[in-house]
Amino acid sequence: MADGALRYPSAMDHRAQSRLNGLCGYVVDRITHLRSDDAWLAARLADPTSRIVPVWRNRNLIRIGADLSALMLERADADDLLAATDTVVLLGEDEGIAYFAVGVSGHDAEPHGRLCSLGEFRDLRDTAPLLHAREGALLAHARAMMFWHQTHRFCGTCAAPTRIAEAGHSRVCTSESCKRSVYPRTDPAVIMAVSRGDRLLLGRKPDWPAGRFSTIAGFVEPGETLEEAVAREVKEETGIVCAEVTYHSSQPWPFPSSIMLGFHATAASEEITVDTTELDDARWFTRAQMMDGLLSGSFLLPRSLSVSFRLIEDWFDAGRPSGMPTLRELGAGRTW
Repeated sequence: MADGALRYPSAMDHRAQSRLNGLCGYVVDRITHLRSDDAWLAARLADPTSRIVPVWRNRNLIRIGADLSALMLERADADDLLAATDTVVLLGEDEGIAYFAVGVSGHDAEPHGRLCSLGEFRDLRDTAPLLHAREGALLAHARAMMFWHQTHRFCGTCAAPTRIAEAGHSRVCTSESCKRSVYPRTDPAVIMAVSRGDRLLLGRKPDWPAGRFSTIAGFVEPGETLEEAVAREVKEETGIVCAEVTYHSSQPWPFPSSIMLGFHATAASEEITVDTTELDDARWFTRAQMMDGLLSGSFLLPRSLSVSFRLIEDWFDAGRPSGMPTLRELGAGRTW
């Protein structure tokens, strides 16, 4: 194993590790066994204790104030919204309260006026770091489900319209000769911190702000393992050959519909060859270089919401010399 690389114990609790990532910590019981019980669903949707989670154009409703919070409507305040939508999804139940995501018409230039008087529809990437972890996870679930429904209104087999089924967790083709059922899908993407000795490999996209670098990432292709995807993506984008690959944690990433699978890997080669169709730049960074860049403002890292930040943070903090601040003490993760 290369010097300076991270090694996690085989008995590591990866579930606990993943819960430290943004948009995690989901506590709502998804009650999958009740999704086909129409009578139960109707009763819960009419229940005054139920909460409605509106989503408009992939944005979540946020209460603005000294502290941001997710704005979930009481059932009594959602009659007009439910009457105007064709997309209602049961998210689950927590402490006896049922939560339903509702799609607000995306064709309107502005969402329902009354909703705007209550709060603002904002991109979850901007607001999640300021929300309670439970709220961020719930809104992420709602956002992902609304996006899936928007993109699956027609059958992929015969092109007939589809209808909602199983409390919003499937869609069924309306053609009598087809009746194909489809279910929500999440695209697996690997994201990896690749180290060689006391240096970490980071790259940047052309459209990112000046000085911003992050870990290498890419989608898993059919017919390959996660570890193979790690090695392939790193080699394709940077020319670096990976040796040992170690799983770190995962993170739901509904932008629009991914699951990020985080890894640490060690490099078996050193010379970087940048694939300019994917990256603008890629470099090896020492901890001292990262610290100096963060202090001067010439170097930026991803927001702390992302698993990419956690991968970098774990590598940086695990091997930092005595007296060197942690990555968060250096102010990293606050801005793009």
